[in-house]
Amino acid sequence: MSELVSHATDYEIVEGEPPELLGRNLNSGAHLFASATAFFFLAFVFAYFYLRSLNNADKWRPKHIDPSLAYGTIVMALIVLSALLVRIGLLQHRAGRRAQWRRTGVVALALGIAGVVVQVIEWTAIGFGPADGGYASVFFGWTAFNVLFTIGTLFWLENIVATSLRYRSHATGSPAPGEASGDPGRPGHDISDPLSLVRPGLESLSFYWGFVAGLGVLSWVVLYLI
Repeated sequence: MSELVSHATDYEIVEGEPPELLGRNLNSGAHLFASATAFFFLAFVFAYFYLRSLNNADKWRPKHIDPSLAYGTIVMALIVLSALLVRIGLLQHRAGRRAQWRRTGVVALALGIAGVVVQVIEWTAIGFGPADGGYASVFFGWTAFNVLFTIGTLFWLENIVATSLRYRSHATGSPAPGEASGDPGRPGHDISDPLSLVRPGLESLSFYWGFVAGLGVLSWVVLYLI
């Protein structure tokens, strides 16, 4: 057993994997995560229509429970625009326009963050709380988890943008051994070309971010329009 954790382990053998393999893993993971996300938010869809149909003591949605359509529309629009820009960035990367993709990625990240900020502003100015009826409970729960999943996806986007920016000077060569892992003491590369992982990461992110944006549109329709 001690041989398995020996400091003499050849990292190039243990960790050397082709980027195509990680690309396939990311794609499969994105689709599986999207399926899990769909089932997660299905609970809020069910709660909305179930509690609305019961309307116990006419407490489903009192008259003063009226979130701002303007805020909700702005949040939805910012998230959708961010997802669209990620898709455009993927197309730019496929076309070899790497500098354009980086700028597009930064703007997409900024729009997503702006969507989260506007949602927080709406919560502070909304005039009711999660205990003010069934609708209010569903509203706060649904929008809170929208923000949680959005932040997670934006963190993914930030990692891809940061990788693309950090290693842009290594476009024609490999970084120093261990640099990609943040461990310069390693004798071999864990990722010989970090930039080779940007496109598969973008493809997976574009799919999942579009899916999350679609859920945002659904929540906007259900919570603000119905």
